[in-house]
Amino acid sequence: MDDTDLCFMPATELSDAIRAKRVSPSEATRAVLRRIEALEPQLNAFAYLAAEEALAAAEAADAAVMKGATLGPLHGIPVTIKDHEAVAGMPMEHGTALRRGHVPAADNVTVSRLRQAGAIILGKTTSPEFGWKGVSQSPLTGITHNPWKHGYNAGASSAGAGVGAAAGYGPLHQGSDGAGSVRMPAHFCGVYGLKPSYGRIPQSPMAASDYTVHLGPLTRTVADAALMLKVMSGPHPDDQSSLEAQPADYPRLLGQRPGRPRIAYSPDLGHARVDPEVAELVRQAVARFETALDLPVEQPATPWGPRGPDLARFFWPAHFSRYADRVPEMRDQMDPGFIACIEAGQHITLAEYQTMRLVKYAYCAEIHHFFEDWDFLLTPAVSVAAFPAELLQPPHWPQHPWDWMSWAEFSYPFNLSQNPAASIPCGFTSAGLPVGLQIVGRRFDDLGVLQMSAAFEAAAPWAQHRPPLAV
Repeated sequence: MDDTDLCFMPATELSDAIRAKRVSPSEATRAVLRRIEALEPQLNAFAYLAAEEALAAAEAADAAVMKGATLGPLHGIPVTIKDHEAVAGMPMEHGTALRRGHVPAADNVTVSRLRQAGAIILGKTTSPEFGWKGVSQSPLTGITHNPWKHGYNAGASSAGAGVGAAAGYGPLHQGSDGAGSVRMPAHFCGVYGLKPSYGRIPQSPMAASDYTVHLGPLTRTVADAALMLKVMSGPHPDDQSSLEAQPADYPRLLGQRPGRPRIAYSPDLGHARVDPEVAELVRQAVARFETALDLPVEQPATPWGPRGPDLARFFWPAHFSRYADRVPEMRDQMDPGFIACIEAGQHITLAEYQTMRLVKYAYCAEIHHFFEDWDFLLTPAVSVAAFPAELLQPPHWPQHPWDWMSWAEFSYPFNLSQNPAASIPCGFTSAGLPVGLQIVGRRFDDLGVLQMSAAFEAAAPWAQHRPPLAV
């Protein structure tokens, strides 16, 4: 088996191959590391590559296989971790000079669970500064390039994870999503990204973002996301908001379809601008639910949709204003857009914040009432295909010092409401750039979103598509 086959092999297949001793963990890890070494100069997906540590862990995994030891569900599978998560002994810099040189002493909960399941940690993937924007560039690590077009946006803040999934840096990539940062890289890079229900995967420590940050997987297949989600999920005392329920057996239940689901479709949530080519690819994907899956889709109104932008533009700078005291000393080392975002929020009063929280909770309640009538909602994942990564907005869109969310209006509503949502590839533009369909489910119905994703994947497979990268 050659390197390319190993690097693009789904975790579900690689796990079987390792157990059958057709492939060793070391063989798989070395193949992935060779691919990373060849491609990183043109992609820049890693903030820190832990090659020696990964090889040592892979050799230990080899020994466990040969001894006939009990193997975890991810035994010998290479995994990457977003730079926002703590891995013992590896830098955790959040893409910013403000955290330069910070090295945690211990793994956080997610990393610990992945290790316990047998995963091989390859290193830390890139993010924009503190994950503040949807563009794959930071003042610390530079541009992380879209694997489908060099110099173009790969999404953020889990940009490196999305690039790794698309480029064949192994099958499993951990991300986080506070306003679309799992789903946007999945859309821009042509892979699958799942933002599960809030609290499904515990945070350690919890984010200071008023319960909007969700951890989740980026993978090339839905089955791999189901496998990774099961490992990472479950309550933990570090996160008082983590869900009490233990995870369902997502991999085993993936092939079941939830009866005759009521499926809604909104092309714009009642207000969002969408580029015509993206809108058409999403419309064709929605039509497949009826033609290929025999599932009726209706297009109801979403009266709550137009109230989202004011909430997003209030809370995004309000939460980042906590870094205002660092701006005077670090201004020349920070992202100018991030500074503009901080300054937009630093004059918000506590009374204004509390008042807007009440507005937000009413908005979320409207979303949940909507899902009393519908099991799933289909939308575009993002309004645009990839654009130059040195820009905050596409050149044909309205410009703003910090507001990148104008082209990502479909993401943040479901961070605020905590619903599970996925971006699944649904086609390519005429320029060869990927586009994603968003599938949103009822709160806590992560299994349903995975099942609907798997059904669409079977009707419109995409994993055979690989970026045109020269190794």
